[in-house]
Amino acid sequence: MNWQADWGLRFRMFVTMFLLFALYIVFAGVITAYVGGGLFFFALLFGGFSLVQYYFSDTLTLKSMGAKTVSRDEYPQLHASIERLSQQADLPKPKVAVVDSSVPNAFATGRNQRNAAVCVTTGLMKTLERDELDGVLAHELAHVKNRDMMVMTIASFLSTIAFMMVRWGAFFGGGHGRGREGGGGGIVVAILVSLVVWIISYLLIRALSRYREFAADRGAAAITGNPSALASALLKISGQMDKVPKEDLREEAEMNAFFIIPIKSGVIGRLFSTHPSTERRVEQLRDLEREMQTF
Repeated sequence: MNWQADWGLRFRMFVTMFLLFALYIVFAGVITAYVGGGLFFFALLFGGFSLVQYYFSDTLTLKSMGAKTVSRDEYPQLHASIERLSQQADLPKPKVAVVDSSVPNAFATGRNQRNAAVCVTTGLMKTLERDELDGVLAHELAHVKNRDMMVMTIASFLSTIAFMMVRWGAFFGGGHGRGREGGGGGIVVAILVSLVVWIISYLLIRALSRYREFAADRGAAAITGNPSALASALLKISGQMDKVPKEDLREEAEMNAFFIIPIKSGVIGRLFSTHPSTERRVEQLRDLEREMQTF
């Protein structure tokens, strides 16, 4: 495997995290100045719950999707493929899980490389050929190798707190705002600042998320040496999405950020998607295929 450090990904991660950190400093200052301890205490409390969620992210994500950790006896070929690809990617073998769903998709979760899980749906295994499935599994392993779950969880933390403050700010801060200069005005300022912080962080995180998909596609190509297989898989999965019952899609829509192909939700959903378009991803993979053929 010719795995090379993706400096483009690292640079974007650094810039995004730096901007989010700067945003957090301003945010914390405004909340403290205008509201006092009420909302800030709420943020710390919510942060504690988020850390617990992060620590048990693999278990919680699998349970939320109805995924079942499967043994080698139940899915010998799936285990063999993940074990082989993990060795090629120089990773510990992750947990192997399966979701009984007609939606053809896959995702990876876990806080680090030693506490990761790769999950596929039964619909995906029925849809793809073996080399195409290997491409998808390698894509998920590339997410694990790039520590994308950890980075995106940390990056999303501020955005989630800001959103919760916009939604519940008046309730949690109202009592603490009274008696301060500005009173209710301070609460309004805090909620408006929270709204701005949420919008900016939301856009930054979506941009980072889309780029990480490109990076994981490149990582999959490096692991398998077969970019065209992943390109074929992406086209198949994207085409099959249109045939899946809407009820099944609605049940899994909240997991879009984890899936290899997102469940579309109209024009706005695509505009703020966590993933780049399938067409752009396939074009990149075909470029990689041509580059490999020249060496």
